Amino acid sequence: MKNLQKFILPILIIVVIGIVYTIYFSPKKGLGSFSDFDPNNSAVKDIRVKLIQDREITETPGGGAVFFVSDKDNNVLQINADKVPQGFESAETIILRGHLSQIGFHAHDVLLD
Repeated sequence: MKNLQKFILPILIIVVIGIVYTIYFSPKKGLGSFSDFDPNNSAVKDIRVKLIQDREITETPGGGAVFFVSDKDNNVLQINADKVPQGFESAETIILRGHLSQIGFHAHDVLLD
């Protein structure tokens, strides 16, 4: 009986850590939502969005671009990216790392999904 009692607490700790990981830290498979962002907060967060290829993608000096994306709620937003990877124009979904501003979303980095 004493041996069983020694294993109960470590097993409970492992179960709690597993639950916390699956809820908070596991990667999300679907698209994100811009409503999760606060336009008055400049904290950099990641969001997975769908690239709208029907609208024009305008390259900016320094390797950046201005383009449009939609989130899971079908909200269309203009993105001002500091830098974009090669071939991102043909990607269906991308990951933006940035923050929401008053005029759109400022992406510090664009990652291919």
